[in-house]
Amino acid sequence: MKTNYDVIILGAGASGLMCAAWVRENSSLSVAIIEGNNRPALKLKASGGGKCNLTNVEVNESHYLGDENLVKNALNIFSKKALLDYFREGGLRPVTRKERYYFCPKSSDEVISILMGKANGCDLLLGYKILSVEGISPFVITTDKGEFSAKNVVVATGGASYKELGASDIGLKIAQSYGIKTVPFSPALVGLTLQPKEFWMKELSGISFPTRIYVAGKTLDEDLLFAHRGISGLVVLSASLYWHRGEIVIDFLPDFDLNTLKYEKKSISTAIPLPKRFMKAFLEAIGLEDKGCNRLNPHEFEKLLSIRNYAMAPSGTFGLSKAEACRGGIACEEINPKTMEIFKIRGLYCIGETVDVTGELGGYNFQWAFSSAVVAAKAICSTSFKRK
Repeated sequence: MKTNYDVIILGAGASGLMCAAWVRENSSLSVAIIEGNNRPALKLKASGGGKCNLTNVEVNESHYLGDENLVKNALNIFSKKALLDYFREGGLRPVTRKERYYFCPKSSDEVISILMGKANGCDLLLGYKILSVEGISPFVITTDKGEFSAKNVVVATGGASYKELGASDIGLKIAQSYGIKTVPFSPALVGLTLQPKEFWMKELSGISFPTRIYVAGKTLDEDLLFAHRGISGLVVLSASLYWHRGEIVIDFLPDFDLNTLKYEKKSISTAIPLPKRFMKAFLEAIGLEDKGCNRLNPHEFEKLLSIRNYAMAPSGTFGLSKAEACRGGIACEEINPKTMEIFKIRGLYCIGETVDVTGELGGYNFQWAFSSAVVAAKAICSTSFKRK
């Protein structure tokens, strides 16, 4: 069994497979992918309801939490257009939903099949638990099934969300063993729990409608979903990326002019175009009688205006077990944005969710995974050619 390679990629997720595929297609380097699961790309397969939200119509660094220069460089090197062209050349015909999100038309298996096909010729070592990485060019990778060595190592082990799919913090442990700065993983893209003041929302479980959330200088628009544990839905998951503590502000009626209701005889809960169950609970929560809109005095109308700027302080999140992604990872300052190589460890690269970069919900994290993978792959191919 071969144990010595030019490149070993740790992790067979979206970023790991893309990196392997790119190196394989653009060089004669020997490549191995070491994966702890018995199947590759489990998170990719499960994502987007099994249809993988590949990317977004609008992609730029403003949709990410992380070093802007690092993200911008990766997106410039492998853009949304480049990503879509890459998979279209492989036979995929992405479809758009809500005029914003690119999905696979059939299933995530379409993306996985393209990546696996392009990575054909790489050794795929499945069911190998990674224990440690030591040394520098060659690196020695110790697994529960033996040791391997490589001139270049790419850490693509992902974050700590989706533990049931084999997620772990081995990437951070590897970095720490080299004295590389890391940021602990914490939940991102996750539902938010409630303070007692907002417990009225728990009674609305299952109700969903479009809202706007203001958080940490960001404005986010999408559906909010009321859940047993608190609030969720696409807009809340993205908001959770930027929220640490303190208040968020919810606009339950984006772009609706409440002044048009001042002479309306209908009751508030009937006149406002939101689910009546929500309206009745909301009015009770703010202490406002559900009466004809034209009967509201100025003070009561001011109360009603809070439906456009409802301030609340979540108590926490639903936790890592429910998170779509993680904040944290290998610190951006340790990574060369032009190559994804660790500044002080030649030949050691870090990509995807292992890096302290996280995107909003909507395809941004897969775009980052693929873009950062291509940056590293190009650098590896270029550096190896120069060394020869």
